[in-house]
Amino acid sequence: MVQLVGSLRKELADSLSTSKVLVVGAGGIGCELLKNLVLTGFKNIEVIDLDTIDVSNLNRQFLFQKKHVGKSKAQVAKESALQFSPSANITAYHDSIMNPDYNVEFFKSFILVMNALDNRAARNHVNRMCLAADIPLIESGTAGYLGQVTVIKKGMTECYECQPKPAQKTFPGCTIRNTPSEPIHCIVWAKYLFNQLFGEEDADQDVSPDTADPEASWNPEETAARATAAEMDGDVKRVSTKQWARSNKYDAIKLFNKLFKDDIMYLLTMDKLWKKRKAPTPLDWQQLENTGCFPEESSGSGLKDQQVLGVWGYCKLFQESVETLHSLLDEKGDGAELVWDKDDPPSMDFVTAAANLRMYIFSMNMKSRFDVKSMAGNIIPAIATTNAVIAGLIVLEGLKILAGELESCRTIFLNKCPNLRKKLLVPCILDPPVANCYVCASKPEVSVKVNVHKTTVLSLQDKILKERFGMVAPDVQIEDGKGTILISSEEGETEANNNKFLSDFGIRNGSRLQADDFLQDYTLLINVLHTEELERDVEFEVVGEAPDKAPPPQNNQGEGYGITNGNKDSAQPSTSSKVPADDDDVMVVDSDDADAEASSSSAAVTSTTKRKHSDAETGESSTKRPRTDQSSAEATPDDSDDDIIALD
Repeated sequence: MVQLVGSLRKELADSLSTSKVLVVGAGGIGCELLKNLVLTGFKNIEVIDLDTIDVSNLNRQFLFQKKHVGKSKAQVAKESALQFSPSANITAYHDSIMNPDYNVEFFKSFILVMNALDNRAARNHVNRMCLAADIPLIESGTAGYLGQVTVIKKGMTECYECQPKPAQKTFPGCTIRNTPSEPIHCIVWAKYLFNQLFGEEDADQDVSPDTADPEASWNPEETAARATAAEMDGDVKRVSTKQWARSNKYDAIKLFNKLFKDDIMYLLTMDKLWKKRKAPTPLDWQQLENTGCFPEESSGSGLKDQQVLGVWGYCKLFQESVETLHSLLDEKGDGAELVWDKDDPPSMDFVTAAANLRMYIFSMNMKSRFDVKSMAGNIIPAIATTNAVIAGLIVLEGLKILAGELESCRTIFLNKCPNLRKKLLVPCILDPPVANCYVCASKPEVSVKVNVHKTTVLSLQDKILKERFGMVAPDVQIEDGKGTILISSEEGETEANNNKFLSDFGIRNGSRLQADDFLQDYTLLINVLHTEELERDVEFEVVGEAPDKAPPPQNNQGEGYGITNGNKDSAQPSTSSKVPADDDDVMVVDSDDADAEASSSSAAVTSTTKRKHSDAETGESSTKRPRTDQSSAEATPDDSDDDIIALD
């Protein structure tokens, strides 16, 4: 007869008390997960999170209270979880999991790792560390009502990076600066403007009209004359935005007229831009004030943040926020900089006002502060019940692993509405590793197109190896028979190479580079393909099945989603084309909402072949076919308002 301890077999219950597990992240999912683990009987837990508690966390991260604001999430989560099980041994780290101290040996000390992260870079890193340590990883994420849990095991399943994931969406600089056509363009511009005025200036975030816009090409002599005329009209010299603002002591009205009148008048001189577009309409503070026809009108009902002000309302908000931010800057002293934070009221007021004024100028419908904050902070609403369901599923998959039943583990999707079989939770069999994955293949290799005469060693290190391929501290040598060291992770060894071009080291079409990250125990061979035909503002292109070559989202959305944790970074690894047996269903939920209207975050789509599924709310895609038998599905409407990019 099977002995039970609570709801678990005695052997499994005993295993929990001795098994050492790692929880990465102590946020929405992490809090629920930590509570579940101690209540299930896990006794040896380590939790790591670099973040501190913010008041905006309190509505869904129930291990935290108002008195904890500003304190370490990991430490407070530990203290709160111990109240559920005082006998548990919990170690908390207020640190980044990407710190070199947490090396492969550190990961090998655990029997299981559970991710509760909210960004792709950290997920990539933990994925590689678990592969190097040969430790099972349970990956998870949520996005509103959607959620997903999957298991990753070296040699048995796809890793987190096996399947393509769309690169973060960006926009050409000339679109942001000259011809915005969507609200998100204006919001990006406003965030750039914040940095140009109050934060760290970045040449790539210039907000002035872009005279190099190829669409605006004109006669150079005429250009000079028009530019001079525009500058005289606005009494503005073409200097850096911050320099100009300082010289005018951050006068909000002068700043307003420069940004929304003079710069717009300058744009209007670029005739070719407006032949097929509606030209922008400049705003003049004095004229607006004198007309007196802009009362503090607002549209929309409900909370103040969800109302849309009138033009004059945003003018006054712009003035107030500039004055407040200037005061904060003065308090910090000379050379100080502010950092934009979506939870900082003056910063959010500034971006809301500046973005909406630009929307008005370019004939777009203005947005509420709530909408602007959602797009500017790339926020997908976090829902406590979704986090709770996903945290429970993580523990269930963990119990299978500890029971030695890895073959019964599944990827499980949580949907917003029940499908036609009245299921909210849809399990799918895990796929085997992808043979040409550039992370978990036996010999990872990738081909990259670059212009070797224009790409610097620093760009190779920062933008290709670190940003694109997720390395932390890469060492690179050229396979030229000499073992020439191009990049060293040892500080100062190869800094002299940083600003040199790849061609300066004899790198040409067909050259091979070996990149090693000893922290991740990861080696990647890079085939260099020289090209001079990259698109404007594109520094390199990855060839083949690399993530930035992910296919575009399908019109019909599936139950398999690219999942996030209140963030746009996908948490889904891969998914399977195989249909599991009926007894693998995790839960059947009967709901009166079975016929509820399909939304951008829910749908039921089925197919008998493997195909891409995309989450309209996040733009991420997955290849897992959800487990359903229907041949028809609810359609998901295309919502153009969901065009959101990660800005932070």
